[in-house]
Amino acid sequence: MKTESDTRRIATKSEIVSRVSELAPLFLEGLAPEELAEVVGGGTQKRIPANSLITIEGHPADKLFLIVEGRARTFATTQRGEKMVILWILPGGFTGGRALLSKASMYLVSTETVTDCFALIWSRRTILSLVRRYPRLLENALQIASQIVESYHDLHVGVTQMTAEQRVAQLLYWLAKETGRQCVGGTIIDISNEEVANQSRMTIFTVSRLLSDWRRQGLLTKGRGRIVVRSPEDLLRRAGRDSAFF
Repeated sequence: MKTESDTRRIATKSEIVSRVSELAPLFLEGLAPEELAEVVGGGTQKRIPANSLITIEGHPADKLFLIVEGRARTFATTQRGEKMVILWILPGGFTGGRALLSKASMYLVSTETVTDCFALIWSRRTILSLVRRYPRLLENALQIASQIVESYHDLHVGVTQMTAEQRVAQLLYWLAKETGRQCVGGTIIDISNEEVANQSRMTIFTVSRLLSDWRRQGLLTKGRGRIVVRSPEDLLRRAGRDSAFF
């Protein structure tokens, strides 16, 4: 059984390489074992508490982060000071990609940890040196960027074809599948009403009404900053969609 001291200690190089290999992150895809070990060894291990900012929109993009344990999310801040969630980052995902650009730039979005996280962190200088030695890293980063653009393409096209109810159900279905945690009552999604509204491009009034309706129907329960969906598939069907759009 792991003790608290065990979970907090710094992993050995072989341990962290083994853990990263199990995750098979797309960013490190195609590297030979010895290359992977060198790239991983160039990063710094860090445990980061939940609700910590690790990149800040508009600040110098001087670090690249690979999430090994825990979950994080990126967000942009609107002119009214509202937080708009852009992407969720699970183990094997990375953030701070602008550190890979040859020209110094600023972070486009902020990143915050949702749970306690364990991350590998490369300084911009270190990761650029590794990219020059292993160009596959840059190719992988471009592939990740392409997938993000594709997801947003599908999302925005889908918005024009769905009702308000379908849009919110679609979002909850996707979040349950990608970031949810199983519990006795269903799948826990760490998200507030305001965040659901921002991500589905809806008003908070409409989202609150829909969630209240679904709660009365027994499709979900609500807590502070979280939603428990009993069955994401049933929710999607009840909203009038037979399958997920993306």
